[in-house]
Amino acid sequence: MPRSCSVAVIGAGVSGLSAARELLREGHRVVVFEKSNRVGGTWVYNPHADSDPSGLDPNRRIVHGSLYRSLRTNLPRPLMGFSDYPFPDPEASFGDPRAFPGHREVLAFIEAFALEEGVIDVVRLGVEVVRVERVGERKDQWVVEWRRTLEAHEALETEGFEAVVVCNGHHTQPRFADIPGIQKWPGKQIHSHNYRYPEPFQDQVVVIIGRGASAFDISKEISKLAKEVHVASRSSDFEPGKLDEYDKIWQHLMIKCVHEDGTVAFEDGSAVLADVILHCTGYSCSFPFFDANEIVNIDDNRVGPLFKHVFPPHLAPWISFVGLTSKSIIFLMIELQSKWVAKVLSGKVKLPSVENMLSSVKEHYVTMEEMQRPKHHTHYLSPQEPEYLNCLAAEIGLPPIEEWKLQMYSLVMKCIMSHDGGYRDKWDADHWMSQSMTTNLREGTFNIESLPNS
Repeated sequence: MPRSCSVAVIGAGVSGLSAARELLREGHRVVVFEKSNRVGGTWVYNPHADSDPSGLDPNRRIVHGSLYRSLRTNLPRPLMGFSDYPFPDPEASFGDPRAFPGHREVLAFIEAFALEEGVIDVVRLGVEVVRVERVGERKDQWVVEWRRTLEAHEALETEGFEAVVVCNGHHTQPRFADIPGIQKWPGKQIHSHNYRYPEPFQDQVVVIIGRGASAFDISKEISKLAKEVHVASRSSDFEPGKLDEYDKIWQHLMIKCVHEDGTVAFEDGSAVLADVILHCTGYSCSFPFFDANEIVNIDDNRVGPLFKHVFPPHLAPWISFVGLTSKSIIFLMIELQSKWVAKVLSGKVKLPSVENMLSSVKEHYVTMEEMQRPKHHTHYLSPQEPEYLNCLAAEIGLPPIEEWKLQMYSLVMKCIMSHDGGYRDKWDADHWMSQSMTTNLREGTFNIESLPNS
């Protein structure tokens, strides 16, 4: 007989809702705790920012969301849904039919998913988990302490569960670059977590740190109003200088130091007098409801040890993490992790021994060291995302991921890395989603040459 467990899911973003659906399908008894007043997690746009936009004041008022007003998906519609609950085609959109829609379209999809799949019935909104603690030495007994967020002095309440799935997201606690001289630099600092729109940067000289998706989008948007935009990165696979096709954007190696007169000096020998440094440098993982190091250790954003980024070996399967990994086909990855957790808890799928799981984690760490990858990239799947997704699929008895999904994802990543600022709209203009892709997928004849040149 399959095992039915009482399970607490922390967070009602994409990860939490997906995990809840798969747990319910396996017959588990589920409660989802969400501290905000609606589902959607990081896809809920909040026009307000932290009370300290630099993110440096530990007593600042913290806003959960990190979306900017103009944000669109990096991935096209076919990669933004679940295997049996796909993202709608353009003609069935929620109001934004573009191939790469804006954040409101994604949130509407998430809300529809929660409602139609019955997950909303097990979600408690406005409830913050403040403590998760093991009962004695048992691995399958956990106390979850929570409070209602709408009332400042609401009394704490406790509930018991056999398992806890952590889906609290990792886009709230900003990570900042370590810059020599920054304490005396007179300019303004802001993290992309608190960026919403470009108007505050009118006629300013802005230095952006980072080369990821947010730096890519924000630099283009700010350059329309700013005097100059200078993008600094640790990467060395580009030629420093003015970016082709953008009159007001320059690329640099990382910031070497900053000075009291406002100068920002770069490692490539150049320098600029800047008004703002905008950190597009990612986020720190945080699990404030856990006692430090009891469940997992966080070392330079490496959450561990975690078997396949999901299970802490010494507490598996009763504690698990869904959605911690990035640089992948995110909705698909979350769905596969959720199915794995649900099936392991039901007893339908077995995990390796604690020793073997720990050995696998250590092997991953050794491989990273050999590749000279920093610890904070531990949960970045690229360039091994196909292997990871297929590994998860195999764990739960599913066939390998369809090749067209992997090819499509690879092509989009190449567009992003090539700084092709118009790739989303080029594909829209060619009716790529509604014509070429739909025809090819239905006929099973997808190939990479069928996509528009980018």
